[in-house]
Amino acid sequence: MVVGKVIGSIVSTRKNENLIGSKFMIVEPLTVMGGGAQRIVAVDNVGAGIGEIVLVATGSAARIGCNMADSPVDAAIVGIVDDGIGLSL
Repeated sequence: MVVGKVIGSIVSTRKNENLIGSKFMIVEPLTVMGGGAQRIVAVDNVGAGIGEIVLVATGSAARIGCNMADSPVDAAIVGIVDDGIGLSL
């Protein structure tokens, strides 16, 4: 699981049929999660907005966590952080 900040969105009009209707966001992992981590594109099924701190599942857990087991998903936003004690929000 990665904690990151949503910094933008991606619009894709042509995509795998299993991804039709999905919203894609650009997430920048927080530096406390291992500085230097690359930005990632994650499917958003929880309605996160730009500027929000989110929890991102990666790998096969991402597909399972967003009920997209047959989709080519490698990262999914699975939660929006309300309070992060010890995190630099």
